[in-house]
Amino acid sequence: MLPTSQGSVRLFRFAGINVWLHWSWVLIALWALTGRQGAYSTPLWNLAEYIALFAIVLLHEFGHSLACRQVGGQSDQIVLWPLGGVAYVNAPHRPGAQLWSIAAGPLVNVVLIPVLMALHFLLVRTGAGADSPDFWNCFVTVQYINIALLVFNILPVYPLDGGQILRSLLWFKLGPRRSLYYASAIGLVGAAGLVLLALYLGSLWMGVLVAFLGSNSWRAFQAAKAAGR
Repeated sequence: MLPTSQGSVRLFRFAGINVWLHWSWVLIALWALTGRQGAYSTPLWNLAEYIALFAIVLLHEFGHSLACRQVGGQSDQIVLWPLGGVAYVNAPHRPGAQLWSIAAGPLVNVVLIPVLMALHFLLVRTGAGADSPDFWNCFVTVQYINIALLVFNILPVYPLDGGQILRSLLWFKLGPRRSLYYASAIGLVGAAGLVLLALYLGSLWMGVLVAFLGSNSWRAFQAAKAAGR
């Protein structure tokens, strides 16, 4: 089940889009900050790293919302929660519009890669932050976070962006129902693979995320089957 604005605090409104922060994000933030103690000489850099993660996720979700509007759809709400962010989009019921609305999110991360690399190069050339190992540790970590979010999001596991992109591409050939059927089936296989990875890493957070992905893939699979009866 996706989060809603219930139990959330509205942070701001931009371009007609309300941005909400779910209360559970704060708990996860505290857990994440304490979990990386020792990474920096002061906890302020842990906070800076988490704020950067927050900003990257937010930009990603705005990519979805603004792209949806561009193709004639509606989007007026973004909710940030522990498993990332959710842009509530209602794109026109055609594959091209759905594809662009979904793909625009990961494309934001793609654009950020050369932007951050160029900034990295500029900082090195100017010597900015040369006397602060914490600054460079944080800056490089943020670049890796952006790439990791991109790679994870484009996995073909429904309802991740990759799974929804796959569904949109299949839609061109198979139609809305069969495309959902095959994309969600592939998502179930992918979720099973992620279960093994979560067990190998011993990651509770990944286990929760995989459970969320698997349950959503299963519901989509069942809905597609029911629609075909």
